[in-house]
Amino acid sequence: MEKDDAKTDLDEAVNEFLTYDEYLDSKITPSDLYYLEDEKLARQVVELGLRGTGEVWKREEFESRKAAAQPSRLSKRSEQKTLASTGKELKDNFLRALAEREEANRSGKNHSIIFIRDRSACGQEISGYIDYAHRLKCEDFEPYFSGKKRLLPQPTDLSFYNWKTNEVASSESVNYQVIADHPTTGVLFMNKKDRNIVNVDPQASPCEQSPRMTLKSDIYLHVAIFDHYIKCTI
Repeated sequence: MEKDDAKTDLDEAVNEFLTYDEYLDSKITPSDLYYLEDEKLARQVVELGLRGTGEVWKREEFESRKAAAQPSRLSKRSEQKTLASTGKELKDNFLRALAEREEANRSGKNHSIIFIRDRSACGQEISGYIDYAHRLKCEDFEPYFSGKKRLLPQPTDLSFYNWKTNEVASSESVNYQVIADHPTTGVLFMNKKDRNIVNVDPQASPCEQSPRMTLKSDIYLHVAIFDHYIKCTI
């Protein structure tokens, strides 16, 4: 019975958190950050079991279960015709904008890039660019649209920056290649399907194929959406 309970707890953690680092962050307290003054060190302390936070799953166990569960989750989502935003009471402009774009991003007509600047669960200011279509395929968005969770950039997204620790990360997705540190424009994203560039520099001239929309949000410090419309090549 105890073994079954442990398996259930791990399954719940895998379903709730997108990455292992996000899982570790959920166990970090403001007090930990105050004394350690380093988010990465706080994660290591939790991972090593040096805090009284109960049992902590090992990275290998978490990622193995995550990988094993992925095909099943994707299969179930492909069978669901109802969008994650359907029937939800969306009071925030940003969530309404995401809902309006959900179908197009799921179908491949649009590869939206989301910019979010806000505070993490640990209270640290973070920002980054998210491939919306990619995250929709890899993650259940129902908790975001229902207000149970907040959508935040992760180090596994197109780009990520922690303003307190200066942690910088970038990862290409199934839809975009990251072109970092461009000499004149900074970070750029090249769409892998049509090979067109999305310039997210707010000072850049508006692009008809990838228009930028800045939104006022009651739940995020700053958000913007770049709608990259995929041209039909047939």
